[in-house]
Amino acid sequence: MKFDVLTLFPDMFTGVFGHSILKRAVDMNAASFQVINFREYADNKHGTVDDYPYGGGAGMVLKPQPLFDAVEDLKAKSQSEDPRVVLLCPQGARYDQKKAEEFATCDHLIVVCGHYEGYDERIRETIVTDEISIGDFVLTGGEIGAMVIVDSVVRLLPGVLGNEQSHMKDSFSTGLLEHPHYTRPADFRGMKVPEVLLSGNHSLIEEWREKESLRRTFLRRPDLLNHYELNNKQKKWLEEFKSEKKYY
Repeated sequence: MKFDVLTLFPDMFTGVFGHSILKRAVDMNAASFQVINFREYADNKHGTVDDYPYGGGAGMVLKPQPLFDAVEDLKAKSQSEDPRVVLLCPQGARYDQKKAEEFATCDHLIVVCGHYEGYDERIRETIVTDEISIGDFVLTGGEIGAMVIVDSVVRLLPGVLGNEQSHMKDSFSTGLLEHPHYTRPADFRGMKVPEVLLSGNHSLIEEWREKESLRRTFLRRPDLLNHYELNNKQKKWLEEFKSEKKYY
């Protein structure tokens, strides 16, 4: 999968794309990253990419020409028939695991990182396929959001995590938060690992994990249950949790 990132600060990505799972993805040819300073596409000798907003107001607005030319150039060179063009902006759709899974099916993502007051509206209307926000807060630019998107997508690519089951039970992948984890020692300062995890009974362990995943979601992110279809067993557990909630 190919990722092209359009930014005014390409050096911000050097450490992120060169380590951990992202580096592994490159080494195994599962992903490739190109970070481009779209100032290079400016049509004047000063490399100007922004200008004052029509109608007045604070801040500067990114001009359409550099980004239009950059995206059109990357599309012309792309081996994908229809690359997705992702614009990072506070007005975009809230990013979530489902969107990451959707992006992971693509061959080519072009990610645009904004700065200043915003984008010329013609950029949104013409060359962008997806407007994404990583949360209800404002950052200085889109670079950190771009890193979040790339990381969340790459780890879903086949073979990248090594164990194909690794991401399938992550928080949000199943619709619920992930269950608690424990490792050695079984008794640490008097705090003991739940006996069921030491039993060797895989059926009971899986049931415990399912129940604790539901419990954690109920206690920490009950909003996730609004659109989650519970089976009969889970419905009984939920009633149990509701009766216990006063103790939490």
